[in-house]
Amino acid sequence: MHTSDSAAIGRDVLRGAVEDAIRAPSVHNTQPWRFSARGSRISLRADPDRRLDVADPQGREMLISCGAALYNLRLSLRKRGYEPDVRLLPDVDRPNLLADVEVEPDREPVTREIDGEYAQIERRHSHRGGFRPGPVPPGLPAALRLAAEQEGARVVQAVDVHVKGALAALTDAAEHVQRRTSAYSTEIARWAPSPTTARKDGVQPVSYPRRTPRTEPHFPPRDFARGQGWGVEPADDDGIALTGIAVLLVTAEDTPAAWLHAGQALERMLLRAAQDDLSAAFHTQAMQVPELRAFIRTHFCGDAHPQMLLRIGVPAGEELATVRRPVEDVMLEEP
Repeated sequence: MHTSDSAAIGRDVLRGAVEDAIRAPSVHNTQPWRFSARGSRISLRADPDRRLDVADPQGREMLISCGAALYNLRLSLRKRGYEPDVRLLPDVDRPNLLADVEVEPDREPVTREIDGEYAQIERRHSHRGGFRPGPVPPGLPAALRLAAEQEGARVVQAVDVHVKGALAALTDAAEHVQRRTSAYSTEIARWAPSPTTARKDGVQPVSYPRRTPRTEPHFPPRDFARGQGWGVEPADDDGIALTGIAVLLVTAEDTPAAWLHAGQALERMLLRAAQDDLSAAFHTQAMQVPELRAFIRTHFCGDAHPQMLLRIGVPAGEELATVRRPVEDVMLEEP
């Protein structure tokens, strides 16, 4: 260990940054990341044991999830007065090594923008279901586009009613296609444990509503309860639900580096939306069926590669709980 570097940075800074990083969203809450700290460097690795072998055989969504964690790590370090110098995919012979982050003292003061964004890391939660009637600030789409572009990605908003309807229908089709296969059902069961679980990962019944109101057009949620009646009883059920704004997150390339950029762009967008008390619902079904993802690319993305489909709006009632593994499970402090 480089004693001077470690002493200058401090163990609490490194640990705190990783604690913030792991609050990022991940596909099925798999939390597919590992961190190691040595001297002034934090390394991020993918955990292939947590990849969805059926739904995500290439690890695309695994890397998007890790990219979201990387963005939180960068933001946390900046909030603490340090500048992260990031090298993506630094070793071609170690594909699971996703990033080396050199932590350097930052002479620039922490800005109000960083303060405001950082405050959303704990507040941000995924949403499942429809949204309440409520104002989506008119400047939000432009703010989301800027956030994505600053991280090397791009946002395509589904403004046209027919585009929105087509994306909803493709999501529904993908849900049916995936449910046909026993391997997919087994994988969902692995990552959607019963209410008796003590696990700190996966999509647990405290994380989704027992009943999801229909929207028009309707983007079906995942059936994590698998007909068992699990989930949280809605605080109120007045039958009013809106779709919210629907956006595609796209990249020019479809490579591991592009997936990491997409993940960083996604988290930056989510934190920006959270500043307006908005939440996002994710719809990865069509992205996990190659033929449907290719169709979306051709017809709605201007030949860019779609990485994520999400809806953003005013969440109904209180945000549901989620779980995270303790930092000790995902962080190694190397001598």
